[in-house]
Amino acid sequence: MLRVSEALALVFEHAAPLPVVDRPLEASLGRWLADDVWADADQPPFDKALVDGYAVRAEDLADLPRRLLVVESILAGHPPTRPLAAGEAAEITTGAPLPPNADAVVMHERTDRHGDFVAIRPQEIRSGLNRLPRGRVYREGDRLLAGGVVLTPSRLGLLAAVGSAVVRVVDRPRVAIVPTGDELVDFRETPGPGRIRNSNALMLEALAAGRGVETWTSPILPDEPEALREGLRRALESDVVLAIGGVSAGSKDLVPGTLRDLGVREVFHKVRLKPGKPLWFGVGPDREGRPPALVFGLPGNPLSGLVNFRIFVAPALDVLDGRPARAAGVVPAHSAGRLEHRSDLETYLPARIVGEPHGPAMPTIEPVDWSGSADLMAVVRADGFLVLPDRETVVEPGEIVGFLPLH
Repeated sequence: MLRVSEALALVFEHAAPLPVVDRPLEASLGRWLADDVWADADQPPFDKALVDGYAVRAEDLADLPRRLLVVESILAGHPPTRPLAAGEAAEITTGAPLPPNADAVVMHERTDRHGDFVAIRPQEIRSGLNRLPRGRVYREGDRLLAGGVVLTPSRLGLLAAVGSAVVRVVDRPRVAIVPTGDELVDFRETPGPGRIRNSNALMLEALAAGRGVETWTSPILPDEPEALREGLRRALESDVVLAIGGVSAGSKDLVPGTLRDLGVREVFHKVRLKPGKPLWFGVGPDREGRPPALVFGLPGNPLSGLVNFRIFVAPALDVLDGRPARAAGVVPAHSAGRLEHRSDLETYLPARIVGEPHGPAMPTIEPVDWSGSADLMAVVRADGFLVLPDRETVVEPGEIVGFLPLH
């Protein structure tokens, strides 16, 4: 069997970014920007008032108090009608353009209005006071965003400000989730004798959707060759296929053979991993305009599927998204107690943070009680997984171990 690092390297070897497409700006949140974006105009496009008050010429106010003649009122969205002359002021609102010759704005609270005149109280007034000069944020022709960044809400706002109604981004991955097994019923149903509710599909759909991908979930496929073939054939139209169950060594584990019949090339089967050892990975047939589908055959137990998703599927989705290839974010942590690990499988134990989770930079963790890879309650009680190596080892209290957060 492959070690976890070896298996992940093979996943990365076969994962490639999806093609670049044009998308409406409002549908591009979380996408990777493909091209640089340049400013089409100065921002702000004029000298702008930062407060409500009076636009003035600082040189008129060397000696205070001073009365100035108010010659107009300028609202945001309306240009001034003329420049200021000596001894004049213009009432102005926040965001409005300053009239020519004005170089400062005095706040209303520091003035007194008397009919057509405004009295400026004693205060420090300098050129540039409460004024945002033209081009201060950026100039026409400046590069605002470099290709290869994720479009966050603030970056979407910036693109809207420069009129980028359509942007070139890496396309959104499409993930097909295919639950299989005669023992499964829909989670909305009451199981009959020997049957269980299908919890894995919804959990994996949520994990995938949480990464901003498009998901499609198949109806439950029975352990019957023709039904599996038809269901998996449709799934292979997606960029990533998560087939759940039927990948071990039993007489009803028909998924690997069915995938091979559909032209999926097996890359590896089984990894030195607990839970999740039976993982199957292959690459679908060539597709026009898109990379071949990445196909993961996940074990049917919930924790196995969850661990496989965090270690293999999530990093693969990052690559398809345009992000760098990197392993799941295992971080160092202190072990709260003594652990004896006697296995040649890299092991992920549901674990919780003890003490104050937001205190020290390195948390202290301990395993939660669990009953094996079917025990979802253990994950509900956990903050992540304590990671132990694929060899026998003893961990003493306070020793540093790996910790994989749940999300």
